[in-house]
Amino acid sequence: MNKVLITGGAGFIGTHLTRVLILAGHSVRILDCMAPQIHGEIPAGLDWLSGPGIEFMRGSVTDEAVMRKALNGIDVVVHLAAETGTGQSMYEIARYNAVNVGGTALLLDVLANDPKRSVKRIVLASSRSIYGEGAYTCPVCSPDRRRYPKSRAMSQLAAHQWEYACDQCAATLQPMATHESDPAKPASIYAATKYAQEDLVRVAGQALGIDYALLRLQNVYGEGQSLNNPYTGILSIFSTRIRRGQHLPIFEDGHETRDFVHVEDVARSFLAAVEHSGVVSQAINVGMGVKTTVEGIAEHLADAFGVQRHLVTTNEYRLGDIRHNFADINRLQTVLGYRPKITLAEGMQRFAEWVNTQALPEDKLKRANDELKARGLMG
Repeated sequence: MNKVLITGGAGFIGTHLTRVLILAGHSVRILDCMAPQIHGEIPAGLDWLSGPGIEFMRGSVTDEAVMRKALNGIDVVVHLAAETGTGQSMYEIARYNAVNVGGTALLLDVLANDPKRSVKRIVLASSRSIYGEGAYTCPVCSPDRRRYPKSRAMSQLAAHQWEYACDQCAATLQPMATHESDPAKPASIYAATKYAQEDLVRVAGQALGIDYALLRLQNVYGEGQSLNNPYTGILSIFSTRIRRGQHLPIFEDGHETRDFVHVEDVARSFLAAVEHSGVVSQAINVGMGVKTTVEGIAEHLADAFGVQRHLVTTNEYRLGDIRHNFADINRLQTVLGYRPKITLAEGMQRFAEWVNTQALPEDKLKRANDELKARGLMG
């Protein structure tokens, strides 16, 4: 069995991953800075960190002394620690770069300069955001040709030109499942930092003889996700508004799509990467492989809470948001031998039941949106 370091391991995915690793017989060391935006000013509900087989360290991935201590005696690193959120990344550029890129570089630097290093694999939590808009095709004039459009400009969004049109016949382009071989076209600072993480891990891993798995996560949701962070997690935002009897504001026209995957399936994908007996050394999409509209996800959530659907399409938009993206998960199944099992309906029900056991958070959506608008990043 392995001794696994999980950076950012006290967070949403790390909590679930720790449980499945312990059940599989591994031991876990967790490094987490306990950021207030994620855990609240006074972190609560963390008794599990002192459970059997778990060692907890509070500290930052940007602190060299902390990283040296955290990596000592470790077999596999699962690197989850990162600043997240597309909108916030567009004006906190230095912080996102320092934590996401700098923290990853420091981790690799410590490994590169440790003659006694024991790490044999790094599993990186990357993001579907690195694809930008992902892949499209024109169903009219060139259905066999994959296209990769540029990010939508503010002028397009302001004109409510939500979809992409074919530059040859003007037909609406249709989204295709994104392959790992499709080009990376980050549309936000957050996405750019995740792609930089991938390159750092890939290049350093090859140079140091350390295997790696770059797991490109789609929209992860489920029990335990932060209900306090207004910059990430559409389901957290919507669930708070449902409990407060408020409408659900749907950006653009509500027909933008995402690939929602339950956190338990994500944790088990990480477990498969940790336990894989051969060489991985590649990027792997982690999702359900199914696209769902934001309007549809809001309807699913309202139904799971047993309340009337009160959706308002606002036509608002944020610079850096993508229109469509869903994953081709063939590599997840063939390389890691894992296929997600939790359906959207089941996952929504589990999420709603868990949310109803939590304290009612403050609705911070307006504050976050006002900040983006003041910076010219939202309209």
